[in-house]
This record gives sequence, structure tokens and C-alpha cells, in this order.
Amino acid sequence: QVQLVESGGGLVQAGGSLRLSCIASGRIFSSNAMGWFRQAPGKEREFVAAIDWNGSTTYYADSVKGRFTISRDNAKNTMYLQMNSLKFEDTAVYYCVADRSPNGRRLLEGAAYWGQGTQVTVSS
Repeated sequence: QVQLVESGGGLVQAGGSLRLSCIASGRIFSSNAMGWFRQAPGKEREFVAAIDWNGSTTYYADSVKGRFTISRDNAKNTMYLQMNSLKFEDTAVYYCVADRSPNGRRLLEGAAYWGQGTQVTVSS
């Protein structure tokens, strides 16, 4: 069984920061690409960021590039998303995801495993 558990969501004012965490358990993590998707009310889920199995390469959606930073600590089976300069349009449920592949580029198309999500609300 693969389990992904997100934390760190909440309410923040525009311009503020939040850090999301995702703890993975089961037969996954250190050799798997990880990432984040989000879904805003009334919109489809969209890719946010991804990271290769060893953290060597990262990928970002254009909408978050320069503001969000993805990282991972394989010793702790934990992935992070540091979100700075938050905007109202960043409001969404954020999902931790993982792929069977070690290549983060695969996550741009979708993911094999999903967490339950954590709500991020940015007030304008």
C-alpha cells in the first residue's frame, strides 16, 4: 500500500507564505518521482511542481515559477512545497502525488498515486 499524507495548508493573506509537507509510506519514496497538483473550485486539477527521485531536477508550472520551491528529504520520506508571494489565484486544494518512475517529467502528464489533499486559501 502507498500512502501520501499532506499537511501545512491553511489561510494566508496575499503576499504571504506557506510550506506544505507530504509524508510517504509504503513501498515508495526514495526511488520515485514526487510532485504537487492543485484543484481550484470549478476548475480541473493542474500540475504545480515535480521533483526527480534524487532531487536533482525540478519542474514547475509557469504560474508558480519563481514563487514556489519543491524539495525532498529522502531520509525522512518527506517532500515539501515552499510557497512564497502567494496570490488569490493560488487558492486550491493541493495534492501530493507520486509516480512509479524516478523521472519527475512523467508527472507533468499525471500521477500514479495521490494523497487526500490539503486546502490552501489565500485572502486578497
